[in-house]
Amino acid sequence: MYNSALVFNPSDGTSKMFSVPIVQELTSQNLQSLPERYIRSEKERPNTFPPRHLDIPIIDMGMFLRDSDLCRQKELEKLGTACQQWGFFQAVNHGIPLSLTERMKVIVREFIQLPLEEKLKYKIQEIEGYGQSFVASDDQILDWADIMSLTTQPTENKKMDFWPTKASDFIETVDQYALEIQKFGNTVLCLLSENAGLKPDHFTNMSGKMTQFMRMNYYPPCPRPDLVLGVSPHSDTGCLTVLLQDDETVGLQICKDGEWVPVQPIPGALVINIGDMLEVISNGIYKSIEHRAVTNMDRDRISIAMFLSPSGETEVGPAPELIDELHPCQYRRFIRADYLQNLYSGKLDGKKNKIEFAKIKS
Repeated sequence: MYNSALVFNPSDGTSKMFSVPIVQELTSQNLQSLPERYIRSEKERPNTFPPRHLDIPIIDMGMFLRDSDLCRQKELEKLGTACQQWGFFQAVNHGIPLSLTERMKVIVREFIQLPLEEKLKYKIQEIEGYGQSFVASDDQILDWADIMSLTTQPTENKKMDFWPTKASDFIETVDQYALEIQKFGNTVLCLLSENAGLKPDHFTNMSGKMTQFMRMNYYPPCPRPDLVLGVSPHSDTGCLTVLLQDDETVGLQICKDGEWVPVQPIPGALVINIGDMLEVISNGIYKSIEHRAVTNMDRDRISIAMFLSPSGETEVGPAPELIDELHPCQYRRFIRADYLQNLYSGKLDGKKNKIEFAKIKS
């Protein structure tokens, strides 16, 4: 059974749809061998040997509510270092109710378990719905995943035709979670502004009217996880990404000093990473980092990514306060819609063809 994928052509503003297999359906066929469209080149395949053990930083968000200035300052410095050197951190004591994050995982699995004909009612159009993005050709190597994508903020941008109605309380749960994530994301941006020596609301003001986009990822078990990727290497497109992942199954990996490092799940934690737009706004102080997802032979895996981004009409550029003789301007100013056109015109390929187009060459 096939679903849709979409690619945007920035030269003439047109879009083209491709047919791609539904991975969940492939796995139900008890495959003896993988379709060629999923098999990666030797260079792209996940490592079969154990990776070097590194743990990404853990930030205790509860420390920022403490009365002790010393505790708060130490955690703020730790947050800044994490976003400068790693581009990732895990947030604990983040204040979002555990009952809500667990319910989010349940409704994602409820959607996955819907009959195929029901899920295909939400087939992708533009960038929303059930299907795949970043498929640039009929012969492109595909990711071992099925995704569901929705705009969740602002309210007037939501396209309710894509919101499932058969999964119980899906709409109410996602709306509540989206509001919590928006508050949490604004808190993180304010802390990063403060750490950079700016007023707390500086990054939020520079980001203009923020949008929020949700991607539910489903990674079915794969008979040959050594040959495929769940998601190709990429950096994220917005200011911040907030990821809720399975507590039991490791799948997310980040590129640290040229090595792929697995992100070990912490029950109840959120994984936060810097996106391309915040790297630009911070003039390169905070780094958007390439990451990918791998698969598992015995277990499926879900994750829920919430992308907090400037709206398409926002002009993005480095904060003038972060530019001086010792810190020259690294990026030109651009309209975010131009960046998005560049992004959706091809497949995921690290940070290539993304914010590289805005870099000022030395």
